[in-house]
Amino acid sequence: MVSRFNAVVTDELLGGAVEALRQHGVDEADVEVIRVPGAWELPLACQRVVDRAGVDAIVALGCVIRGETPHFEFVAGEASRGLGAVARAAPIPVVFGVLTTETLEQAMRRAGSGSENKGWEAAVAALEMAGLYRELEGG
Repeated sequence: MVSRFNAVVTDELLGGAVEALRQHGVDEADVEVIRVPGAWELPLACQRVVDRAGVDAIVALGCVIRGETPHFEFVAGEASRGLGAVARAAPIPVVFGVLTTETLEQAMRRAGSGSENKGWEAAVAALEMAGLYRELEGG
């Protein structure tokens, strides 16, 4: 799940996540990319995916950059609270990969290459948690 807002950043996060999944043996056909308008919409869409079932984990990727108004606090806070609520109730891992930064430059550093990419980190966390869920369920 990836936000289109701040696409210069979120496209890099998505690239890192997909590359991490590929390098960890996930078949490309098993990766579904769903785009939403912004970070605010991530929890809503994630809940719909959880409800329809058939996935092992969700990686929610977005980027909220502080501006000159309190809009940052509202969007970042609600995205975090909403994804947390979905994650706590979901039978699958829902991993938070939303950057909340002061500047575009900070966001771009976190969307860099390889394991420094926070999309990469979120995808690896999703894989680890999916394995842990299976282990805890005895399967």
